[in-house]
Amino acid sequence: MKLSDARKDQYRKLAKENMFRSRSAYKLSQINKSHHILKEGMKVVDIGAAPGGWLQVTSKIVGLYGTTIGIDIKEIEPIPNVITIIGNIENKEDINKLINTINGKADLVLSDLSPNVSGLWEMDQLKQIDLTEKALEFTKMILKENGCALYKVFQGENTTEFINYLKEFFLNVIITKPDASRKQSSEIYVLCKRFRKKDLIK
Repeated sequence: MKLSDARKDQYRKLAKENMFRSRSAYKLSQINKSHHILKEGMKVVDIGAAPGGWLQVTSKIVGLYGTTIGIDIKEIEPIPNVITIIGNIENKEDINKLINTINGKADLVLSDLSPNVSGLWEMDQLKQIDLTEKALEFTKMILKENGCALYKVFQGENTTEFINYLKEFFLNVIITKPDASRKQSSEIYVLCKRFRKKDLIK
């Protein structure tokens, strides 16, 4: 067995042992351990939240006085102290429903979005960036000033362009790849801190 496959199995096994719904829960946990983006009492929105691994990690940290909201086109089985919405951020009605549920501004937006993979890499990468751009547009609507966002991004020809675009709205943009993310995977995570309206950035 390759080392990368062994690591993949390791996190899958850990997720099962610790009752996480997906091994990706460890990606968020590791990013948070390094960058401390989750804090008690926060209001957090998770876009593309199914099956709910990130929601589990988030709700545990923000606690009873925080708010965790997840949206996905797939139904998410209930998680204590978590609000879930079946919806698509490309649909205006679903966006309005989510905005009403948030009831104010979010401290943090999470996006682990992926398209249904076709096997044609260039097409899949373009679709993933397009989804993440839509997540950014939604973020600009609901994130409070100085808030943070975390986006999964597939690497490709247009990745640098997208990351530069993120820098127009956040004062600090950090690229990270947690150990739980397979080394051969093209995914990276872009952590964006200190949100500002575009016209306020110098």
